Amino acid sequence: MRDYYTVLGVDRGASQDEIKQAFRRLARQFHPDVKKDDPQADERFKEINEAYQVLGDPERRAHYDRFGTAPSGGTDLRDAGFGPFEDIFDMFFGRRERPRDAPERGADLRYDLELSLEEAASGVERTIEITRLDTCPACFGTGAERGSAPETCDTCRGAGEVRYSQRTVFGTFGQVTTCPSCGGTGKIIRRPCKRCDGSGRAEISRTLSVKIPPGVDAGMRLRMADEGESGFRGGPRGDLYVFVHLRAHPVFERRGRDLFTTLPISIVQAALGDEVQVPTLEGPVAHPIPAGVQPGAALTLKGKGMPDTRGGRGDLYVRLDVRVPTSLRPEERQALLQFAKLRGEQVKPQRKKLSDKMKDLLQ
Repeated sequence: MRDYYTVLGVDRGASQDEIKQAFRRLARQFHPDVKKDDPQADERFKEINEAYQVLGDPERRAHYDRFGTAPSGGTDLRDAGFGPFEDIFDMFFGRRERPRDAPERGADLRYDLELSLEEAASGVERTIEITRLDTCPACFGTGAERGSAPETCDTCRGAGEVRYSQRTVFGTFGQVTTCPSCGGTGKIIRRPCKRCDGSGRAEISRTLSVKIPPGVDAGMRLRMADEGESGFRGGPRGDLYVFVHLRAHPVFERRGRDLFTTLPISIVQAALGDEVQVPTLEGPVAHPIPAGVQPGAALTLKGKGMPDTRGGRGDLYVRLDVRVPTSLRPEERQALLQFAKLRGEQVKPQRKKLSDKMKDLLQ
């Protein structure tokens, strides 16, 4: 498998806009209908599209950068700046005029959802409330007040366009323009609905239940099909995208599916070893500290990190912070001097200044 960045001819640090522009440029250049005499054009076009399906999606791109392989799933061509699938052919053969009364898909919506690290680890079901443009409940989408209905436009007689003839010294020329009376719809609403002002859609609140799978990370998005805004003229509804955000945790730092934390221990524990309580997402667990452990050493607790949305679970890394006491009682001081003597170490203890002693007394 070729490197996707090489396929699109961009650097690894390229922005999403640069990747999109590179794809559009290459797609125009290598489309099989453009390169009819090139037997390799079809494979080249598929390779370009495959590369963009990964690099064009920030989540899939992050996975590819980390593991060097493409995750499952795809990228909608609309993310590259294309509309419905047929629009990619318009790019090569010219844009066709869409019928003015053709159904039109509703807009997609975005919802930002904040989770705690514990919720992201275990998965959670949340209830959210959104406001979206929906079919008007008063006129049922007709745009006309109850008891009335849209009427055929008198100006264009339902065509949505009008023709004008202009006589010049070179002859008579015809011109077709959008009907100024109905705006191209071919219909006139003489009594607009008061609820939606004749648009056929009104803002309506809706409560939804969102299931968050275990292991989601910040920046991930969940697609809820057909939960966006309603379409025009009977068109399909858009989608709702729930973007995940994670609150900072007081104990753990997350890096991918692994967790990191710091555990303070005394010099006695470091020298003699001990069994300590290590914090985890499921609660503290007992774990041994080997004798003679050095400052900055780390413990690894396998399988105590974050679950992975693709299966498995990360690890928990615990950095040991050996704390040296800043004040000693006389008997503790003598014990350390005796310890140094037993080890044959020559120590010249520094006496504290009077100001430091006063600080210790005030603490």
